Parts: sequence; structure tokens; C-alpha cells
Amino acid sequence: MKIAKLNKVELRGHWTHEARDFTKWLSEPENLELLSDEIGVGIELVQVEANVGRYNVDILAKEENTSKKIIIENQLETTDHSHLGQLITYAAGLEAEYIIWLVREAREEHQEAVDWLNEHTDEKLNFFLVVVELWQIGNSDPAVKFSVVSRPNDWKKTVMGSGVDGEQSETKSMQFDFWQKLREYASRQYPELKLRKPAAQHWYDISIGRSDCHVCLTVLSREDKVGCELYIPNSKELFARLRQQKNVIEKDLGLEGKIDWQELPERKASRIRTFVPFDFDDDKTWEKAFQWLGQTAITFKKTFSKNWNQASAT
Repeated sequence: MKIAKLNKVELRGHWTHEARDFTKWLSEPENLELLSDEIGVGIELVQVEANVGRYNVDILAKEENTSKKIIIENQLETTDHSHLGQLITYAAGLEAEYIIWLVREAREEHQEAVDWLNEHTDEKLNFFLVVVELWQIGNSDPAVKFSVVSRPNDWKKTVMGSGVDGEQSETKSMQFDFWQKLREYASRQYPELKLRKPAAQHWYDISIGRSDCHVCLTVLSREDKVGCELYIPNSKELFARLRQQKNVIEKDLGLEGKIDWQELPERKASRIRTFVPFDFDDDKTWEKAFQWLGQTAITFKKTFSKNWNQASAT
């Protein structure tokens, strides 16, 4: 069998101008998704060349579901002190929580600087240093490859951001461990979920491609159950339209009579949720919970996507 040769392509040969070519290419949803998959953070474009005082950041974005600010600075060259300073300036000016530096090559001293920033800041600041490469097989079209060379230490960030003096409670530790293992399990069994990085909390958000709602997985250790829900943060109208399709939706979910429709009139948010029993303290039961959560999350995504148009037309 003939084996083709893998060839590295010069970035400037494909993207001649950083702003007009590369930044424009990266700002397309399908290309931001490639970067999202690599760093584990959902990225949704807000603005290209966003103003920060006298300067402009290449891309201003937000994290799916939480709307936390993300800045992306592109440098199709070797890292330098100037761009590192710009990143910190942009982060401060925009109060960004995710700072992504895309480069052709990372110098050791700049990788160490980004590592140091991640080690000495809390969970509200997350720095990523990412190398961009282009590769082709024979005469094929070039394919982009993102490689993270410096990223936040998720576990350390979780510990630093919890409790007095950074003390991590046993429950928070187990929550983080549970979601981390779910993410690993889902990457093998349910790759279509594309789970992002977890946190030490009782919920785990999953994007469904809309800004007005998302799927949320929950683990309630005190009540011994896990759940899956459609979370609608700020649209009673959307909740009402969906509830008009209650029987159809519950049938499609295969959960007739097992769905709790919570309008929550005293709050802006609404929920459509279901639960099953689960012993959080017995990690031998976790894989069974992962299976239920994965399958149910996929069913929720498919079912509610199918019912949007029906609900809107009612």
C-alpha cells in the first residue's frame, strides 16, 4: 500500500495578510468550532477588530451558554513581548475571562509566561497559547491544525477558586471528578455532544446551537439523583410555546409523564427537566449514570430541535 507524504505548508503562503485573510477565515463559525474543539471552550463570535481604547483586538467572542468574554489575538509569526503585553491590555480593557493567543511558533519564555499567568490567577482568568499549522497530503488542499502548548490547569483553577484559603470541599472535588470522567466517557461513546471543560459545580451546560436556551445536566448529591433539562434563561414566551407541544415533546423524548415543566414565575429562567435515582457516593455506579446522561442529552437535543418550528407556528 502506498503511503502519501505529509507536507507542512507555510502559513503566509496561504494567509498573506493576517487581518484580511487569517482573522477573516477564523471568524467563520465552522473555523471557530475547530478552535473550540481543541481548547474545550465553546466560542461564539461577537465582533472582529473590537475596539479597546486606542487598540483593536483581532476577535472578541463569548463563551456559549455563559456569555463570558473571550479575546483572540492572532500572530502568524513567532511570539514576542509586544503581543503578550497587548493580550493583557485587551483582557483588562474588556474584562475577558478567556484569553487566546494564536501563533506560528511559541518561544520558550513566552510559553513560560503564559504558564505563570495560569498558575497565579484564579478560575476567572484562563490563558491559552495555541500554535497554528497547515498540513497537506500530496497535492491536497491544506488542513489547519491547532495545538495548545499552554492552557489552564483545570483542577488547580478549581481548587484555587473554591472555599476559604483555596480549600476544596469533598463534594466539589467529586463534582469536578464526575464531570471530567463524563467528558472522557462521552468523547468515546457520544462524540456528537462535544462537551467543554468542566467545573466543580452541580451542573454541566451543553450548547444546542441557540443563544436563548441550552441543555443542562445536573447531579444532585443530597437528593441522590442525576438529571437532564432544557434550560431557558430569559424567555417565558419560548417556554409557553414549547409547553403547548407538551404531549408531542414528551412522546418524542420517550418520557411521557416523567417531565417536570417548571415555568418558575418568580424568576426569569424556566426549565423542562427529568431525573433518575443515582448514588453519587458510589463511583461504581458512575458509568451507568454517564450512559443515561449521554443518551438523554442527545435525545433532548434532537427532540427540541425538531419541535422549534412546530412550537413557533403555534
